[in-house]
Amino acid sequence: MCLRRLPWLCGALLMASCTKPPPSRVPEAGLPPVRLDFRPPVDRSITERAQTARTVERGGERKTEAVEMTTVARFTPVENGWQLTQTVSRAGLSQDGTTVPTRMDAVLSRFPLQVRLAADGAFVKVGNAGEGLVALRAAAPAGQDLGALEAFWSPEAVEERTRREWEAKYGGLFQRNLTVGQHTWAVDRLSLPEGEIVYLLERTVTGTQLTDQGDALVLGLRCLEALPEEPPAELQEVFQDAGAPVLTPGVTCEGEQVVARGHFVPLRRTLTVRAQVAGAAWTLASQTKLEMLEEAR
Repeated sequence: MCLRRLPWLCGALLMASCTKPPPSRVPEAGLPPVRLDFRPPVDRSITERAQTARTVERGGERKTEAVEMTTVARFTPVENGWQLTQTVSRAGLSQDGTTVPTRMDAVLSRFPLQVRLAADGAFVKVGNAGEGLVALRAAAPAGQDLGALEAFWSPEAVEERTRREWEAKYGGLFQRNLTVGQHTWAVDRLSLPEGEIVYLLERTVTGTQLTDQGDALVLGLRCLEALPEEPPAELQEVFQDAGAPVLTPGVTCEGEQVVARGHFVPLRRTLTVRAQVAGAAWTLASQTKLEMLEEAR
């Protein structure tokens, strides 16, 4: 899940593998349609570790920034749906391998994100979007000019980022039969110093996998450079719902997403996005892994 995006990331903290090597997948030809229902574990805590690295090559120079974060999430049944509450237990920033002091922990620890979801897993709203700005101001030294950080943590920005991230990972997957080779899509965005990049993410069902959490659905991830000349109706709807944005030329990406099917448990997600913007070559590599599923305290 990892519904957290830091100012220089704006879209990157997602999932990597479990600690054990994954078993062999079910052969594609032998996989019947599978259904991914939204049945999150109740009264369980989902602990995930997320790592994201952003590398830029410009004028012969190469610089890398990395964020590492541990999050704990719980699902609670509420009227007509669910509440997802996510807290951050640890966060750190490094530049070219050197740890950089940051108030990131102080802000995130004050802001347990609360996301309202429908019974079928559809995003509804962030219940406490305004608390991000409150946490930022409480953590900052008196008199500091927060500038762009206040815009980043504004209620509108928190709501939009959280919605977009949830839909990029799970939109169109729940409550339906899925077959090998079937595609679902999402429009996502990343903010860079040179400007925003917009890309169309395509998720393809590649098989199933037996994991510690039971049977899991495996999806391959890639970017489309442009909308096909005759897009499927579902893709056209997703694109129009996102405002029919102009896609950034030349964006490429590859990755994999694995989600347990018995109870909805995100097991891993890796994604590497590459883009050329204003003469700079950007690579954003993110991965998240399930570390623990335990009785909630």
